[in-house]
Amino acid sequence: MAAEAFADGGEPGGGAVAGCRTRRRVWGAGVVTSSRALSDLVGRSRAQLLEVVSQPLSTTELARGLGLSAGAISQHLGILHRAGLLDRARDGHTMLYSRTPLGDQLVD
Repeated sequence: MAAEAFADGGEPGGGAVAGCRTRRRVWGAGVVTSSRALSDLVGRSRAQLLEVVSQPLSTTELARGLGLSAGAISQHLGILHRAGLLDRARDGHTMLYSRTPLGDQLVD
């Protein structure tokens, strides 16, 4: 299956993938910055969240700071928490989120 994926039968990046309209070369395309790579991996909004929660912040604080709805922030935080990238702790009625050591490694 993998050999059939490359139209010219060459190495990955050396030819067009069957069914694609364009031909790209990906090897040696340059270095991607860590924040760009993080955005590509988890999405722009989740990458922004990971970058700003170096200290405990609430959903409301994050929504105001990033200009997203509290509902959107809450969904992203849940996904990042389930992935082990964020911790959460209750402070009264407020839930505070901060990066885990794994989240720190991913951001750095």
